[in-house]
Amino acid sequence: MANIGKDPDGAEGYAETTTRNRADNLDQIYRWVWDREDGYTTHVTHDHTDKYVQELAYSDHSNSHKTNHVKTLKTYWRWRVQQHGADEWEPSMSFAQRDPSAQPRDYLTREERRRIREAALEYGSVPHYCAITPEDRREWKRLLARRYEKPMSEVDRGDFERANGFKIPSLVWTGLDAGLRPVEVGRARPSWVDTDNAVLRIPAKDAAKSDEHWTVSIQSRTAEMLSRWLDERTLYDRYDESDRLWLTREENPYGSSSLKYVLSKLCEIANIPTENRQMTWYAIRHSVGTYMAREEGLAAAQSQLRHRSKLTTMKYDQAPPEDRRNALNRMG
Repeated sequence: MANIGKDPDGAEGYAETTTRNRADNLDQIYRWVWDREDGYTTHVTHDHTDKYVQELAYSDHSNSHKTNHVKTLKTYWRWRVQQHGADEWEPSMSFAQRDPSAQPRDYLTREERRRIREAALEYGSVPHYCAITPEDRREWKRLLARRYEKPMSEVDRGDFERANGFKIPSLVWTGLDAGLRPVEVGRARPSWVDTDNAVLRIPAKDAAKSDEHWTVSIQSRTAEMLSRWLDERTLYDRYDESDRLWLTREENPYGSSSLKYVLSKLCEIANIPTENRQMTWYAIRHSVGTYMAREEGLAAAQSQLRHRSKLTTMKYDQAPPEDRRNALNRMG
């Protein structure tokens, strides 16, 4: 899967996270077979996989879960065909209707993007004044003096208490501009950041779902926030041995779960309702695609979101609800 699983003839593999997830799914499938065969076997048949899909259909799992397991089975049989000359297998059900022009399920509106950007400034805090050494305190005072545009000698405990770190604002603002996927947030490195030109330069080896080098635009204020985070980042020991741009408090790269938690907390701060919404980190990415397509067209959205295929970007070729609402108001 990692090396040639996506396109065996073209020697194209899947992304690391996709490979890991499908390996986990395959483990579940094998265990399901073993349970029905009353013992271990590597001889999985079409009959096994057909019955597994039928059982999925009657399960309480989400369509997303069912679809992912069918994709895993298709990958498995593609491997069997390629490596062992097995007969091809086609699932009887797909569990998902894929329409390239379909609107992304959930995304942030323009107003919600603004509120999330502001909420990021309130999220997290710098170390407590008394919890750091005098030498470190001087470094923090230097940063806070820049933030509050006051002499370093006037920075006091009150400034420490009201100050927030630049990590979350830089991460969130970059996400709001570049539409970073969770895996891209986890892979991001300081070397990507070009603050002078206000762009991210993502090398091919780090790009998700692509083998191309990407140059992604960011706003000047985001570039300034990243510059401040890069200064602050040097104050944390956890980054001494890491080339990741952002790490969690547990010193791990960010992933889907940790980013969903961050967005959830930001929605609380910003008073954004999340009921009946699938508010994952992808809501940020979908908002970038929706409004970039609206403002600059599909070509700009394709480049900004780093889509290899125009068909992938087609789902953003729709007017956002607020634009349609304004049209209705003008119509009277």
